[in-house]
Amino acid sequence: MSPRRSAAEARATRMKIIGRATEIASEEGLEGVTIGRLASELEMSKSGVLGHFGTKESLQAATLDDAFEDFWRRVVDSTAQHPPGLTRTRALCENSVLFLSTIELPGGCLLTAASSEFDGRPGLVRDAVAERWTRWRGRLGEELRTAVAAGELPADFDAEQAVFEIIAVGLALNQDLQLHRDRAAADRARRAIRRILAG
Repeated sequence: MSPRRSAAEARATRMKIIGRATEIASEEGLEGVTIGRLASELEMSKSGVLGHFGTKESLQAATLDDAFEDFWRRVVDSTAQHPPGLTRTRALCENSVLFLSTIELPGGCLLTAASSEFDGRPGLVRDAVAERWTRWRGRLGEELRTAVAAGELPADFDAEQAVFEIIAVGLALNQDLQLHRDRAAADRARRAIRRILAG
């Protein structure tokens, strides 16, 4: 077997493990993701799974990473064509609403679920969750401050408060979609965000 083929097969196996881990985590939380369970369900040895990740915590962090990369690609990267400031902020918010309301995971947004699951637990996974939420909050804040500097929002517009409220809308949207199956939730979220950005 050539080294190139071996590396490709290793990547494919790693992605298969992460794919199943993501499905489990979406429904049961990241704590449901264990080496033994994945080895059994994927008909692999425990050492085969460990060889890709090393520890359960590293596997959980990799699962979170994969979910965040998908979120960032669909929500943030796709706004690159919009001018910075208020227009891009609106696109980011709309993309986040679409992401939450069209996500195909059985238990909804893994990032949102993980924020509640690990917010009070110290350790590698909690740090990974916090870092990814900090990146998202930071991106929103950056665009809002750009909008203020450009005069698109009032000079006294509180960007940090707006970020807090936009994040809160996203959390409420995910809950209404998953817990209450509220079909009107996405439109409610859009109305709330419009009010926040009205200045």
